[in-house]
Amino acid sequence: MRLRLTIVACVATLLGTVGLYPLYESGGWFGTGCGAILVVGVAGALTRRFRVAAALCPLIGLAALFLYLTVRFAAGQALLAVVPTPSSTARLGRLLGEGWHDANAYAAPVPMLPAINMLTSTGIGLVAVLIDFLAVRARRAALAGLPLLAIYSVPAAVRQQTAGWLAFLLSAGGYLGLLVSDARDQLAGWGRAVFTARWSAAVPAGERPDSSPLAAAGRRIGLAAVAVAIVLPFAVPGIEPRGLLGIGGNGGSGSGKGSGSITGLDALNPLVSVRRQLVREGDAEVLKYRTTDGGAPDYLRMYSLDRFNGETWSIGPLRAGQDGRVADKELPAEPGTAAIPARAVTTNISIDSRVHGLDVLPMPYPPTKVNIKGDWRVDPRSLTVFSTHDSAGGRSYTVTSIRPEPTYQELVTEAAPPDSITSRYLAVPDSVGDDVAKLAAQLTAGASTPYEQAVKLQDWFTKPGNFTYSLTTPPPRRGNALRDFLFTSRTGYCEQFASSMAVLARILGIPARVGMGYTAGTQQSNGEWLVRTKDAHAWPELYFTGVGWLRFEPTPGGDGGQGSATVPSYTAPQLLPGAPGSDPETQLPTTGSGSGSAQSSAPTVPRHRTDTLADSRAAPGAVPESHTSQLPVTWLLIGLVVVLLLLTPVTLRALTRARRWRRAKTDVAVAHAAWDELRADAADHRLRWPASETPRATGRRLTETLALEGAAAEALTRLARAEERARYAPSTERLATPREDVRLLRAALRARASRRVRWRARLFPPSATMSLRSAGTRIMDVFEWLDVATPRRRRPT
Repeated sequence: MRLRLTIVACVATLLGTVGLYPLYESGGWFGTGCGAILVVGVAGALTRRFRVAAALCPLIGLAALFLYLTVRFAAGQALLAVVPTPSSTARLGRLLGEGWHDANAYAAPVPMLPAINMLTSTGIGLVAVLIDFLAVRARRAALAGLPLLAIYSVPAAVRQQTAGWLAFLLSAGGYLGLLVSDARDQLAGWGRAVFTARWSAAVPAGERPDSSPLAAAGRRIGLAAVAVAIVLPFAVPGIEPRGLLGIGGNGGSGSGKGSGSITGLDALNPLVSVRRQLVREGDAEVLKYRTTDGGAPDYLRMYSLDRFNGETWSIGPLRAGQDGRVADKELPAEPGTAAIPARAVTTNISIDSRVHGLDVLPMPYPPTKVNIKGDWRVDPRSLTVFSTHDSAGGRSYTVTSIRPEPTYQELVTEAAPPDSITSRYLAVPDSVGDDVAKLAAQLTAGASTPYEQAVKLQDWFTKPGNFTYSLTTPPPRRGNALRDFLFTSRTGYCEQFASSMAVLARILGIPARVGMGYTAGTQQSNGEWLVRTKDAHAWPELYFTGVGWLRFEPTPGGDGGQGSATVPSYTAPQLLPGAPGSDPETQLPTTGSGSGSAQSSAPTVPRHRTDTLADSRAAPGAVPESHTSQLPVTWLLIGLVVVLLLLTPVTLRALTRARRWRRAKTDVAVAHAAWDELRADAADHRLRWPASETPRATGRRLTETLALEGAAAEALTRLARAEERARYAPSTERLATPREDVRLLRAALRARASRRVRWRARLFPPSATMSLRSAGTRIMDVFEWLDVATPRRRRPT
C-alpha cells in the first residue's frame, strides 16, 4: 500500500496549500481542503491495496473527490445525502460557475462564499489527485513538486504578492519530506530484490539495507538548497523589490500609527480594492504632502479605468518604452488638448513606509514632471507613472502638475473630440439597455453642449434625496447592477456613482473614464495634507475638446457621504469667467475643489508650456522642493548587517571559549576544555593539528615547531599529560592554572605567526566555523525523527 509514502504525500499537499492564505479573508477554505486531501489519500491507498491498474487510479481519485464534494456542498440534492444525483451534480456545476465568477469579481482577499469555498476545495482536491498519482503510484516524487509549485505561485499571479516566509518553509519542508520518504522506500527496495527464495534460508530474519546515511545526506543537501533559495534574493539586485518572500510586506492590517502594513490599490481590480480600504477597520495613514496649490488641492490620481464590459470598469495595459523613464525629463503632454490658461502646482509627497505593493504613484493630474529615484515610467496615454521593479512605500517625490482654468466659453464648445479619444472612450456594450439610454436623455433634456449635459448629470447624482451613500452595498456582481443602482436601490458608494455617471456620459457622446486614487485628504495645523485609507476614491473624468480631461464628482460628500469628496467649482457654470450673469466679486477659482477657497497667487501660464512650469517652482510662496531621498535607512540597515556579519566570527569564538570554561566543572572536563582551547588557537593561527595524533605526540610536535622553552614548554607538557590521563586513565591530575597555561601558549602561537595570520586570528578566527558546522549538522537532521519513529518492516520467518 505504501502507506507511509501516501501519508507523506497528503501532508506535503496540505503544507503546500498553506501558501493560499493571502487570497482569502478567512480560513474557512482550509478545513474543506483538508477533507478533500484526506479523501483522495484514502482512495489512493485503497487502489494500491487492491492492486488496481495504474491508469484507473486517477479516475478513482477523481470519483472520490466528486463524492466528497457532493456530501459537502450538495447533500440536500443527493440520494441519502451521499449518492450523487442529476440535481446534486447540477448544483455542483452551478457552484463552480458562481465560484469562478465571484473569484473574478472580487479582488483578493476574497470573502469565503460557498461558491468560492467549493472552487477552492475542487482545486486542492485535483492537486491532491495529481500528487498522489505522481509521487506514490508512478514513483516520480520529483515531478510532484510541479503542482506544489503551482499552488505556491497562485498568490503571486493573483495579487502580485508572494506568500510569507513561513508558508514557503512549510511548502518546501513538505516537498523535501516527500523526496526523503520516496528515496528511503526505493533504497530499501534494493535490498529486498536480492532476497529471492534461493537465498532466503541464509539471510537472517529482519535484515535489510540501512538507508539512514544516504537519507541524512539527502536531507542535508535539500535543506541547504532551501537555505540558498532563501538567501539568494538578497544578493541579486531587483529580484525581490518588495521584500524577501513577502517579509515586511502585508503582514497585517495596521491602522493609524500602529504596526502592520497597508496594501495599495490593486491594479487587477482597483474598484474592489477601494471598497476594501473604505470598509476596513481603522483609518491608516497612506501619505502626506505639501502643495503650492491655493485653497483645496485636487485629487491624487493613480489609475485610469477606460474599459467597460457592461458590469465593471478595468484598466487598459500600461505601456512605456525605454524612453518612458520619468527621471530628469518632461512628461508627455496630455493627449488631445489645446493650450488653455493653467496654473503650475508643485506637490511634495511622502508615502508612508507601511504601504505595501504600491507600484503606481499618486499625484495630481495632469503631471508634467516627476522627480523620484528608481525605475519609474509613464504611460503616455493615461499619464500614469508606474514601475515594474520598485514600490512607492516609504518614498518621497516631487510632482509638477498643472490645474486648468477654463472659461465658460471654452467649456461650452461643441467641437467634436479627436478620433484618438472617441475610439477609446465612447464604447458602451450592448448589454446596457435602452432604458439607461432613455434616462440619460431625460436627465440632460434642454442641455445644448456636452459640458451642460455633464453638469446636469452631476447635479442629479448629488441632489439631496436622489441617492443614498452606503458602504454596505456589495460591489456589482451581476449584469443588471447598473440598472439596480440607477432605477431601484439608488444606494452605493463611490464605485457605483463614478461608474454610472461615466456610462451615462458615454451614452451621450461625451468621452469618459473612471479615475482611481485618493481625495485631497485633510489639512493639518502645520499646513501639511494627510491622506488616509478612508480617502480612497473613484470619480468620473470627462473629456472636452480644447480643455482636456476634467474631474467631476457625483459622489455625495460630507457626513452623509464620502467625507473628503469635493465638487469642482468649474462644474458651477454661474461661477465661471465669462458666464452669462456671473458676478466677478463672487466667482470662485475655476479649478478649486472646495468652496470658499481664495484665488491662488501662483502665476497663470498656458497649458503644456513646460518650460514656464519648470520656472514656476521659484515663485514666491512656493514650497521648496523636497529631497527625493530621505535618511538612507536601507543603507544604514545594510551597513549594520555587514558589521554584524563581520563581528560574528570573533563573537562566536568568544562565546564558545566562555561556554567551554563555564561547563568545565570536574578535573576531566577542565583538561578537555584546556586541550580544546589549545586546538582552537592552533587552528586560528593556521597550525596543523592531525586528529590521529595522541596528546603526547602533539605536545612533542608543537614543542619542536614553536621552539618552546621554559614556562611555555612546561605548560604544554602539563596540558598534554592531563588530556592523556583524561582520555585513557581512570582519573586525571588536577591542573592548577589551566587558563594561564592556554594564554601562555596562545602568546607563543602569535609570536610565531605572521602579522596577517595574527590579525585574521583576532578578527576572523577559523575555529569559529567549527561551531557553525556542528550546529548546522544538528539543524539539518530535523527529519531524523522519521527514521526513528518509523518501524522497520520485518521479513516473515
